Amino acid sequence: MYIQSEYRGKGICTQLMKNMIEFAKENKLCRIDLMATDEGYPVYKKVGIKAPSLYKHYKNKQAIFDAIIAEMNHRFEQQAHTLSINGTDPTADAEVYKNMDEDHLVKLGTDLFTYYLHDSYTKRFRKMLTLEQFQDEDLAKVYSKQYFDMPLTYQGMLLGLLVAQGFLVADDVPVMTLQFYAPIYMLLTVCDREPEREQEALKLMEKHIRQFDKLYGRNF
Repeated sequence: MYIQSEYRGKGICTQLMKNMIEFAKENKLCRIDLMATDEGYPVYKKVGIKAPSLYKHYKNKQAIFDAIIAEMNHRFEQQAHTLSINGTDPTADAEVYKNMDEDHLVKLGTDLFTYYLHDSYTKRFRKMLTLEQFQDEDLAKVYSKQYFDMPLTYQGMLLGLLVAQGFLVADDVPVMTLQFYAPIYMLLTVCDREPEREQEALKLMEKHIRQFDKLYGRNF
């Protein structure tokens, strides 16, 4: 739970917590997990949640976000393993991608897309950052790092290796990387807003990957 600074001290969090606890009781939920800062803990204590009941007790907001991102990265690494890629090491993944035919490339791309779209932890964090980036400068930086800087760095290194090894042909790898990544993230945000358009997005994803393949001349 996150309350913007201008609305703190008005009892909003306390009332939301009370409502949540009542909802949990009515629906026979036996556990509530929280990530609490030192500043927020008194609110939770006021409604009857004691320290041992908390999932973890963090020193500040940044520590919470660091923990969330670490958990997201861990979940992604598990998913990447099931898809037979590393997901964070471009050198290792270049060896996988250069031996992958177009159909397998499309399947991998759509599998990763649906993971990011449906993984509850990842999805909630992305939606929260999308909203809060305009209210908090630190969260804006987290958003840019998570959804722009890091993906473009990894994919740029991966595509650059494939160009260097002759599996792709491009004069400008950073632009090539942006041309691959930007439409995919745009489709993800469309599905966040309009979930009923997922099948439409997946069809466009396949066309995008195949067109990218033709434009940059992968050789098998």
